[in-house]
Amino acid sequence: MTDTSVTSPRREATRQKLLDAAALVFAEVGVDAASVEAICERAGFTRGAFYSNFETKDELMLALTERVAGEKIDEVAARVAVLQERGEDLEPGALVRRLLDVAFDEKHGILLTSEIRTRAMRDPRLARTYLAWQEGMAERVGSFIESLAETYRFRLRVPAPEFAGLIMQAWEDTAAYAMMMGMTAQESHQLVNDRTARLAAALVDPIAG
Repeated sequence: MTDTSVTSPRREATRQKLLDAAALVFAEVGVDAASVEAICERAGFTRGAFYSNFETKDELMLALTERVAGEKIDEVAARVAVLQERGEDLEPGALVRRLLDVAFDEKHGILLTSEIRTRAMRDPRLARTYLAWQEGMAERVGSFIESLAETYRFRLRVPAPEFAGLIMQAWEDTAAYAMMMGMTAQESHQLVNDRTARLAAALVDPIAG
């Protein structure tokens, strides 16, 4: 995939505009119907600008998913800091519900994640990238969980990254299920939070004393 480890401010601005445009086009017509040309037109760039930042539409999709997830993780980090500062007496399920309450994606975000997963099952190269990204996400969320476990005195029954991965997987699967069931945003929100909170409660033990 295109190497974007070092970018100029101008190139980064172009990249972000392409991602903004892609999010709008994907939401309007769906991922399959969204063409590179439509994304470039919405962003005000040429195809050359697109291919200097992304090798394929799949790569752009993954970058957009990473950006959305990164923003949500930043929100979770801020919520963790607030919870620890307040020192509220919360059980594990309630803690997870509080954290995920700020991380509920919009419809196009759920569709995008589902599309990436489907494509990754057919493309080994995309699969490797996607799995590495998922592992990194689980590690970061796991670090939050470890910190909360120490603050609120509960013991994880599985390693923190595995705990985070299970919670994230349950969140994604339940969000997709809720969408297929035609639930409202409020109903989906409630179902996702309830299921992930119950799973979290089943994966921890309180520390006596």
